Formats: sequence, C-alpha cells, structure tokens
Amino acid sequence: MIEYKQVIVVRTDLEMSKGKLAVQVAHASVIAAFKAYHERREWFNAWWSSGQKKIVLRGKNMDELLKLARKAENKGLPVAIVRDAGLTELEPGTLTTIAIGPGPSSKIDEITGALKLL
Repeated sequence: MIEYKQVIVVRTDLEMSKGKLAVQVAHASVIAAFKAYHERREWFNAWWSSGQKKIVLRGKNMDELLKLARKAENKGLPVAIVRDAGLTELEPGTLTTIAIGPGPSSKIDEITGALKLL
C-alpha cells in the first residue's frame, strides 16, 4: 500500500514568533493541498482518506527552500511557496515556508529525507 503525506519546510534563519510560524505553515499546507486537489486528485484523495499526514521540517534559508521546491516540481509533486504579505513581523515578499505534497511519501522523502524535524 502506498503511503501519502505532506511536508512543510520552514526557514530557520528568520526570527518568526510561534504564532507567525504557525500561520505560515498553515498557509503552505492549504495552498499545496488545493494544488493537489486540482492537479493530482488521486493523491489528494488518498492523503485525505488516510488522515492528512503532515510533517514540519527545518530549512536553513531561502535558497535551500527554493532548491527543494524546484526538485519537487521536477518530480511532479504539488508545491506551494509562501511569501509573507509584510503586515506584521516580516518584510513584504519574504519567503517563509514551502509545502510539498500531498503525494507519495517515498517521492517526498527523496527530496526532504535528510532534513530535521522542526
């Protein structure tokens, strides 16, 4: 049986409050889930019916997140790149998080398997 999950990678070089971080993770998760729903419905449905597994990981900086996003896109995985609106803590346009999936866990692990949990 194929397992499905979604991974959210958070920049650790930014000093976001816990609340800001939580909101950015939520944005990334929802945006990527909608992409999967429209582009890879079978993956979305399998992920949804199995409990919507999500993992939050540490990313070093913007360059690392963009590199991960490109790798995921090249593998055909749904990807969301979140840039902050700049209304509270960060400058407008600051890349804060990415989400990869929902998709097959094995495909996502090829890209994010070496990252540490947040």
